[in-house]
Amino acid sequence: MAAIAVVLDHTTAAALYDPKDPFNEAVAAFYVQACDGLGDLYAPVLSLTAGDADRPGLLSYIKGLRFIRIETFDTDAAVTATELLGFGHSWAAVHAIHAARPSVPQPTGRFLLTVTPKAYAGTGVQAVHPGQ
Repeated sequence: MAAIAVVLDHTTAAALYDPKDPFNEAVAAFYVQACDGLGDLYAPVLSLTAGDADRPGLLSYIKGLRFIRIETFDTDAAVTATELLGFGHSWAAVHAIHAARPSVPQPTGRFLLTVTPKAYAGTGVQAVHPGQ
């Protein structure tokens, strides 16, 4: 069985960061699975940066977690961001969408773990709520 690949957006990264968040335990369960080798977690740096504006310390916290891979914001991500910003998506969402879409290393894409799955409708990603 292949490990599941999951992208955390700014909402689920914030839930993991805040132990009082109602979805903290659900997101933490994904982290535990990654620690056990049952999945891979990715966090897009632009999403974390946008999230850090609301929750200072978020980026540093997630960066310090051993089993979360930080996705860099490269030229391909910038091209996607430009397209998605034109369609009204937020800075916090555009890099998460790019990271979750199918690519050469992930031909089927990655699941996008988010507290706001409706915000990703029509973007070509599989958005999943941590509480469902």
